[in-house]
Amino acid sequence: MKLPFFAKAAIFFVGIYALLSMLYISRTIVVPLIFAIIIAIVLHPVVDFLVRKKFNRVLAIIIAMLLVFVILAAFGGFFVSQAGRFGESWPVLVEKFTGSLNQAVASISSYFDLNPQKFQAWLAKTQGELVNTGTAAIGRTLVALGNWIVLLLLIPVYIFLILLYQPLLLEFIRRLFRAQEQSQVNEVVTQTKSVIQRYIVGLVIEAALVAALNTMALFLLGIDYAILIGILGALLNVIPYIGGLVAVAIPIMVALATKSSPWFAVYILVAYYVIQLVDNNYIVPKIVASKVKINALFSIIVVLAGNAIWGVPGMFLAIPLLAIVKLICDHIEPLKPWGFLLGDTMPALLMIKLKSKKKRKAGV
Repeated sequence: MKLPFFAKAAIFFVGIYALLSMLYISRTIVVPLIFAIIIAIVLHPVVDFLVRKKFNRVLAIIIAMLLVFVILAAFGGFFVSQAGRFGESWPVLVEKFTGSLNQAVASISSYFDLNPQKFQAWLAKTQGELVNTGTAAIGRTLVALGNWIVLLLLIPVYIFLILLYQPLLLEFIRRLFRAQEQSQVNEVVTQTKSVIQRYIVGLVIEAALVAALNTMALFLLGIDYAILIGILGALLNVIPYIGGLVAVAIPIMVALATKSSPWFAVYILVAYYVIQLVDNNYIVPKIVASKVKINALFSIIVVLAGNAIWGVPGMFLAIPLLAIVKLICDHIEPLKPWGFLLGDTMPALLMIKLKSKKKRKAGV
């Protein structure tokens, strides 16, 4: 018996809701595991290289993980020290920023003959809330950081075991499918590994280049905490479409709080716009671009959905996971329309119109 369309649609949406609910409930288990799988895929060529050089597989895995740990520890230590200095100056920056806004409101009010008292009262209240929010946020961050440290300790264990049992896991995936489907399964697995490796490595290179450009621009403009803000902007830029807006807002706020002229905010906006042009037109196409192209609409949707389900880690994981979903859809015949929908290949509208006209003439 063939189900009607509305029944299929109802089953589909119920299934999506159930899947998202399970992902949300199991986020403390799933998120570290997905991070571990992605990192293991990226480290796989390094481990294979060491194994070919006659290293024991266990030793090769340990060496690869130690290299990553040293790099991350060096970066994390530097970033935390810079963030600590910025956190100590946060109340002063808030005070200066609200002072600049008070001056701007006074100037606008005198020009337009408005009563600024209500707005200034709101500013005073907002200033207190910003300082208190900053202090409370630090406390909440420390609690959340403690929880995440426990989870992060699991990631190296997951990575080690995934790399160690990689042949077993791949053989399990192959045995799930029939013999005539083995070539297709091998192709999907190979392309998935290639997409993730190219995407993550390209993302790291892109973040380093954008961080260098951001820091250089802020240094030339004499903005305080240029290194921290430049790196933070590069990390936020990894989040498609949304991160770039937040990344430019932070240095603008610092400039308004620390500089005597508001023109510095305009200079920062122009500098970040030029950097974004370079990033979007040269860095991303040459370095980050992979075999799987995702259109902007679904990129934004999955980033927001990732944030709703898994928070900030979900925003980082959204695009690579969607790329894998599209890759799978492109290789399964009934799911190919969904793969086409997620992609950025635009059909020729003229051809669609001509086909519809032909159908109307034929009386279809």
